[in-house]
Amino acid sequence: MSEKTMTIREMCDEFGVTPRTLRFYEAKELLFPIREGQKRLFTRRDRARLKLILRGKRFGFNLEEIRQLLDLYHVGDQQQTQLTRTYEIAQQRLDDLIRQRDELNTAISDLQEQMKWGEKIIASMNHQKKAAE
Repeated sequence: MSEKTMTIREMCDEFGVTPRTLRFYEAKELLFPIREGQKRLFTRRDRARLKLILRGKRFGFNLEEIRQLLDLYHVGDQQQTQLTRTYEIAQQRLDDLIRQRDELNTAISDLQEQMKWGEKIIASMNHQKKAAE
C-alpha cells in the first residue's frame, strides 16, 4: 500500500477522539476506512475528512450539513460548489452565533441588574436588623 494508513488507535491519538466516535462516523458513512477483518485502516482521505468533520462540529454544523459539504468535493468544478455552499452555511451559522451572543449579553446584563438589586435589599435588611438590636 503506497499511502500511509493509520489504525483506529493512531487516529484517536492524532485527533483526540474516541474509537466509538470513529465507528459512529463510519456508520454514518462519513469515513470509509479500509477493513482488514476487524481491523480498520484509515487513509489520508479519511484523515482529511475527519479534520473537516471535527471543524464543522466545532462551528456547530450538524452531521447532515457536513455530509453534504463532503459530498460536494466530487462535483468536479475544482471545489467551487463545495466552497460556495460551505461559505453559505458558515454565514448562517455565524449569524446564529451572533444572535445567541447578543441574547446571552442581554441575559447577563439583566441578571447583573437583578443581583445588584438583591444586594441592596440584603444590605438594607442587614442594616435594619442591626438597628433593631
